[in-house]
Amino acid sequence: MHKLLEGIHRFQRNVFSSHELHFQRLMQGQQPEVLFVTCSDSRLNPDLLMQASPGDLFVLRNAGNIIPAYGDGPGGEAATIEFALEVLGVRHIVVCGHSHCGAMTALLEPERMADLPATTAWLRLADPTRRLVRERYGHLAPEARLNVAIQENVLLQLESLRTHPSAARRLEDGTLNLHAWVYKFETGEVFSFHAEREQFVTLRATGYRPSV
Repeated sequence: MHKLLEGIHRFQRNVFSSHELHFQRLMQGQQPEVLFVTCSDSRLNPDLLMQASPGDLFVLRNAGNIIPAYGDGPGGEAATIEFALEVLGVRHIVVCGHSHCGAMTALLEPERMADLPATTAWLRLADPTRRLVRERYGHLAPEARLNVAIQENVLLQLESLRTHPSAARRLEDGTLNLHAWVYKFETGEVFSFHAEREQFVTLRATGYRPSV
């Protein structure tokens, strides 16, 4: 905590004072273009990753970057999505997984969660990912299987997102774009799903198209 408290003091002393006008403008409201759905993992910092400023991103975080299907499961995910689309009018939704994801590891190895009933219940919402990986990729080594699970989970969460009425309506009228990303801690790279190639490619890849 000491490190974090010192950070607050440095922010107030050095950062806020030099960007005070921007923070004052934020008092008038927020107009983010992007809803960024990602994992709770402390190693992933969306603002740092995208060099975003306050007001640029509307962020939804939970273990495993899971989006329950509409009307399915507890939590504030549906409310956050609805507010982002209907009130804030975001035009892009990014679902971003990451390498070495503990939630996906637990999904594939449920015995790790034997003493964590709430976590076990939450991860049941990602059962489609577990079943797909078991059926199609059971032959892979554990590390490769985890990497596939991370990628497939992002894609399946976007399918769940499509069940939300506000998202379905905006997708139908062409005012919403969906993006499937995976962030790799160890290299700083971001991979995005390329619909035509049917694979994840780096954002710098030639011919990259962001939406799916």
